[in-house]
Amino acid sequence: MRYYSTNGKAPLASLEKAVVKGLAEDRGLYMPERIDRLPDTFFDSIQKMDFHEVACTVADAFFGEDVDRDILHSIVCETLAFDCPVVRVEEGIWALELFHGPTLAFKDVGARFMARLLGHFRSGERLNVLVATSGDTGSAVANGFLGVEGIQVYVLYPKGKVSPIQECQFTTLGRNIRALEIDGVFDDCQALVKQAFMDPELNAALTLTSANSINVARFLPQAFYYFWGYAQMKRAGLADNLVVCTPSGNFGNLCAGLFAKRMGLPVRRFIAANNANSVFYDYLRTGVYSPRPSVRTLANAMDVGDPSNFARIYDLYGKDWGSIRRDISGTTYDDARIAETIRDVYGRTGYLCDPHGACGYRALSEGLLPGETGLFCETAHPAKFKDTVEPIIGSPVEIPSRLQDFMRGTPEKTSLSKDFGTFKDFLLKVAGEE
Repeated sequence: MRYYSTNGKAPLASLEKAVVKGLAEDRGLYMPERIDRLPDTFFDSIQKMDFHEVACTVADAFFGEDVDRDILHSIVCETLAFDCPVVRVEEGIWALELFHGPTLAFKDVGARFMARLLGHFRSGERLNVLVATSGDTGSAVANGFLGVEGIQVYVLYPKGKVSPIQECQFTTLGRNIRALEIDGVFDDCQALVKQAFMDPELNAALTLTSANSINVARFLPQAFYYFWGYAQMKRAGLADNLVVCTPSGNFGNLCAGLFAKRMGLPVRRFIAANNANSVFYDYLRTGVYSPRPSVRTLANAMDVGDPSNFARIYDLYGKDWGSIRRDISGTTYDDARIAETIRDVYGRTGYLCDPHGACGYRALSEGLLPGETGLFCETAHPAKFKDTVEPIIGSPVEIPSRLQDFMRGTPEKTSLSKDFGTFKDFLLKVAGEE
């Protein structure tokens, strides 16, 4: 399989190049030349398969031409050392719980897969992974790559704009993980990463790659759990007229779901649930994409004002606004409605949503049509947002032992401005010391 750039001005790339480089030479995002539709027989029997069997079938379609089958299946099974169960919230609405991995967030799937695939492709050279995070990406990537030989990870995060528990998950690890606290917002962190890839001096001195969802090895494996969610719903006799809602920030997660649909996943439509950062929602309404600075919200992992993966969605649908609108609708919720939803759902059903999942639930509760069943992505454990959630529900949230372990560590971080020159000098200095 070859990969092309969404900007259309870079040479075609192999999977190895797309994974190792992360971003194409023309600053575009890599896309596979084709998306193979899975056979009807797969969907006829999917409810009889386990998670690994489902995911290996999907992985073969994405990566089977470029990675030996036994190695690929081993990577998939090592990645998915935990379940992503479907849980009933109320009549007609179910949660796809994606927080049962090591850092209790959906990004564990993509981060663990990428770490293993990158390790497979690494040819002895030292790789430097740059990742910008608005919350969960940093912890998932840091833990996915922790201790991987020959790989140094730099986590860039906005000062004061991630939860204390999220921060502990990537600042207390040490070893090959460096946390960089940037005086800005997530979009500034993401801009630094993208600019680093385009800087000739940096790229001459360091081998750089990204573990954000701009990397094909990060976002494509997220399709695994959409198929698994469907399999579980079909097993329960609830797969007809299925609507999937994805809380959306940088849009890698939704993009993976749309790829799954293109591969034949029988989902009726998708809903992109936004917080107050409503750039995509506004695009769906107007046909005009107008990035703007992000604003801080209770659902901080979705605080993105210029989502990178919009370029992939736009390309996937041939840059046609009408085609995008046929498969995707959108919602946007401010903090008051997010809090109201958390409180209401917990009070009525006993199910505790995190702030991002609350956006997904609410979009389904307001947007399902008669005869439709809704499945929303519950993207992180609510304990990761303990300081936000507890005052809303008026009772304590139990912290899982895995999170408690992170909180016992000693945070180590380097504070930097959002100036690219400062960031570049830091990377070059560190490289010179190693």
